[in-house]
Amino acid sequence: MVSTTAVIGSTSGLHARPASLFAQAAAKTGHKVTVALGEKSINAASVLGVLTLGASQGDEVELTVEGDNEQAVLDELAAMLTTNLDE
Repeated sequence: MVSTTAVIGSTSGLHARPASLFAQAAAKTGHKVTVALGEKSINAASVLGVLTLGASQGDEVELTVEGDNEQAVLDELAAMLTTNLDE
C-alpha cells in the first residue's frame, strides 16, 4: 500500500465532471483506491463517494492505492487530482 497527499486543482473541486472523471479512472485501475479528506475516507471508484467528500479547490486529500504496480497508479491518479479537470 502506498499513499500521498494531493491538492485538488479543479476550480469546482471534486464535483460533477471532475468527480466522475476521477472515479472512472480509479475504477479502471482495478486497484483498491481510497481518498480521504479529514476524517472521511471513501472508495475512489465510487462517483457518489467522491462527491460526498465535498473537496474544494486547494483542499489537501490523502490518496491511497493497494495492488500490483501501485506506485505508478498512485502517481497517475494524484496527477489527475492536481489538474484542473474542469477545462
